[in-house]
This record gives sequence, structure tokens and C-alpha cells, in this order.
Amino acid sequence: MSAPGFGYVLASDVADAVAQGAGPGAAFLAGGTDLMQLWKAGAKAPSRVVDISRLPLAEIACADGRLDLGALARLSDVAAHPGVARDYRLLAEAIAATASGQVRNMATVGGALLQRTRCAYFRTEGMACNKRAPGSGCGAMAGESRQAALFGASSACVATHPSDLAVALAALEAEVEILGPAGSRRMPLTDLYQLPGVEPEHDTILAPGELITSVTVRDAARLAQRSTYLKVRDRASFEFAVVSVAAALRLEDGVIVEARLAAGGVAPRPWRLGPSAAALIGRAPGAATFAIAAELAVAGAQPLADNGFKIELLRRSVIRALETVGGAS
Repeated sequence: MSAPGFGYVLASDVADAVAQGAGPGAAFLAGGTDLMQLWKAGAKAPSRVVDISRLPLAEIACADGRLDLGALARLSDVAAHPGVARDYRLLAEAIAATASGQVRNMATVGGALLQRTRCAYFRTEGMACNKRAPGSGCGAMAGESRQAALFGASSACVATHPSDLAVALAALEAEVEILGPAGSRRMPLTDLYQLPGVEPEHDTILAPGELITSVTVRDAARLAQRSTYLKVRDRASFEFAVVSVAAALRLEDGVIVEARLAAGGVAPRPWRLGPSAAALIGRAPGAATFAIAAELAVAGAQPLADNGFKIELLRRSVIRALETVGGAS
């Protein structure tokens, strides 16, 4: 049986892309590394594909304490950029832990941030999944829940967000620029994502026709020398995080004066560990300090039948990441 037909349009400019993408059933195509998988799995069947791959949104600019990434910048280009490698090592490490070299050569910044969940119930046709078929139920609630979220989930959906880059950018308090039919708007990256609540089919707050045009990180170069991205996964490459931790510290006179922490694989969006980071301020790095942060990181976790091990894994991952960045330089 052949697949349903669809229309294809190559966007002539950003305004044309927005106009074309606002129509019903439209989907943007850039690198295509996630869209093609979703299409093959039957989780997405656009009636119109709007090709944005040739739009002038691939710039990588690193100057005056600010990093600007065009939404169409390839992940491999971002990681290899001298300014990123020097001043934003956390991002370079997160990208290096993403998928494979071939995928990183195709995948874009915007696409990486908008990846859909890797939950097997979502990506397998015929299984109960409110994200795929609203009202069908969440199979993971009473089924296989090893990869399920510890935080921010609901009875409608317990799937986790898969992007490594998003976790690193969340730790660095990045902002996203969005353009749509109503104009442009800028917001913190973490505000882009929508917790499942009663509408798990909506991963983000993007309206039809809206697309990410750029990502900005401000004044974070001072954190570069004490930053790391730790990814715990079932195999060494081309695998998504069971748990990940992005960590960055700044020390003065042997005391932590600034801390950034975020976790992946544990929530429907990149999960900022704000209380953990706040507890580090004013303390000397060391086992006792890091243990306090780790305990706060797992506070409020709500595990299911198969993912309770993630609590201890997250606790230990926070400690390991902090030990990596908190030692002698």
C-alpha cells in the first residue's frame, strides 16, 4: 500500500517559510534526521513539506561574550567552530555525545531542539500513546517504563525529551528567537517546552507556522574551563541518554560563586536543577558539598515500576559531573 501523497515547497525566504508552514498539515524540513524517522514510523504524515534547508539561518557567531547560533547551523559545524570549542566547551561535548558523525553532519540546531521523544510507545504504530493518538492512553504508565520521566510527567504522558544539545543550552541559560505569522519573539529555551499536562501531543509552545530562527547564549565563556556534559547511556554511541548532566562552575578563592546544572533523560524537557545549583554557591567544592547538590537533584522524583534506578543514577551522575568540574584546574 502506498503512502498518502504530500506537497513539497522550497521556501524562498524566511517570510515564505512562515506563510507556507502555517497551513494545516505542514511540516518544516531541514536536516530531516528526525522527521524521516517519524514519517517511517507513522508518527507524522505531513500533507505539505516546507523545505527550509536553504534559508540563510546557519551563521555561527562568537564575539563579545555572546554566542549566536542560526537554527540551520549543522551540529558538526557548531562543535568544530573555534569560538565554541574555546568558550562553550559544554556545547561541544554535548554535540560530540549526540548520535553519530554522519547524523551530526546533517542535523541542525533547531532540529535538535525540536526532536520528538524516543519513547517506544510513541514510535510504534498501534501502541497506546496520547502523544501520538490523543485519548488512546499512555502505554508506559503500566507497561515498559525504564526510560520514563522522573519529573514533570503526568498521567497522560511520561515520555522524556531526547536532545543532548537542549540540556547543555538549558544549563547555560540560552534564549531562542522564534518567528511566526504574528511576528518574532524571544524567550528562555526552557520556556519553549510544554509539560504534558492534559495535552501531551504538544511538546512545545510553537504555533503553526512558527519556527526557531536562532539560539543565543550570553556571557557564559567564563564557565568554559569548569564545564562538562556527562551522558550515561546503554551503549557508547548512537544512543540516547538514560540520564545526562550538564554542569558548569565558577570559583573564586576556592569557593563556588556561580553554578549551572541541568539534567536530561529524566523529564519531558531539559530539566534545570536550580535548587542543586543554588546550594553550591558560597561553598568550597568537595564531597560534602556535591552530596548536598545531588540529594536536591533527586528531590521530588516520581518513579514508575521500571525506572526507579534512575534516582540513584541521577544522584551519582550529578556528583561525578561536579567532581569533574570542581577539581584543581
